Amino acid sequence: MMTELTIMGQQAVAAKYELQRLQAEKKNKVLKACAEQLLQDAATILEENEKDIKRGEENGMHPGMIDRLRLTQERLKAMAEGLCQIAALEDPVGEILDTFTRENGMVIRKRRVPMGVIGIIYESRPNVTADAFGLCFKSGNAVILKGGSDAICSNMAITASLRRALKTCGIGEDAIQLIESTDREVTARFMKLKEYVDVLIPRGGAGLIRSVVENSTIPVIETGTGNCHIYIDETADFEKAIPIIINAKTQRIGVCNACESLVIHQAVKDSFLPRLAEALKEKQVEIRGDEKVCGILSDAKKATEEDYAKEYLDYILSIKVVADIDEAIAHINKYNTKHSEAIITENQENAEKFLNEVDAACVYVNVSTRFTDGFEFGFGAEIGISTQKLHARGPMGLKELTSYKYTIEGNGQVRP
Repeated sequence: MMTELTIMGQQAVAAKYELQRLQAEKKNKVLKACAEQLLQDAATILEENEKDIKRGEENGMHPGMIDRLRLTQERLKAMAEGLCQIAALEDPVGEILDTFTRENGMVIRKRRVPMGVIGIIYESRPNVTADAFGLCFKSGNAVILKGGSDAICSNMAITASLRRALKTCGIGEDAIQLIESTDREVTARFMKLKEYVDVLIPRGGAGLIRSVVENSTIPVIETGTGNCHIYIDETADFEKAIPIIINAKTQRIGVCNACESLVIHQAVKDSFLPRLAEALKEKQVEIRGDEKVCGILSDAKKATEEDYAKEYLDYILSIKVVADIDEAIAHINKYNTKHSEAIITENQENAEKFLNEVDAACVYVNVSTRFTDGFEFGFGAEIGISTQKLHARGPMGLKELTSYKYTIEGNGQVRP
């Protein structure tokens, strides 16, 4: 298989040079053609997805993971729309970031360029296949994908559709390649393909991300799991807070920007918790709280230390009561995964303090954490949510898939 991986790497390198020569207009036409092809192939893609769903259910896959895996006509339309949105975005390649002239007359420009070949290892989200291709293609990068075994039929069908569109448009099909083997050893070997792959991006659970970060010889952009919090300040407007919490927790449970934990100021616990519990009960959300929470809500279960650090991806919510905003921030910074955190408050000073002191890629005031998303930020489809601090942070769109180089022009200058 190493030979096959090497061939894929060589094909990706050849493809990247073709992609880097494409003008924005051509790339946009190709992306729209790919969107149309996905819709034309919808019946086949959904049929293949149903095979993955059935296998997952037979294997006892968690409902939250089944939700991540499932494709519908509407989700396919959203994938196609994502490609069209990417086509409508400004092409970042070639953008001049800075220009300056030295005393000797040399003109130096800092120019945005593609990274080259991007590898993506991901789990049960077949929509990533189209999203990743679209963003990589528009930013001039070839992509090698390694999806999880749970979604192999779906990923193969989507990749085949995209490659069909590329061929029709006269573009090399190897702009996107999918590693079809589900052998974990192949994944381990892929992480060592540094000679051909410029950057590796993992998307999935904590175990996958940790494995890639620890074992890859390719530079990694770490996308994190989402233990996201909402802090209910003592000045919070309950009419805002409850809909925000319900949205953040239950609008879609199997995503990394879903709220997993609440932090509540002790001054409002008695008035707020019963109202919140009633709303959560309608959505069948289980509450796990500290002693103060359990003292107010008889149905709440006692939270453990593990609960406060857990990304449930389920209808479960941990709740902690704190004395003030400083304790809230300390609790969040201790247990969060540097993803998305929110405060509900009418106090501008507390809002600014929260924004400044919470260590996360995205920090919100009076907004649901569910907005940490490439579409919602206006980036088009996203490649992932980066929770690290080098190169990219938060939703990664087109610009985050580029690097830069310096171009220097002169008129015979030599260094003295």
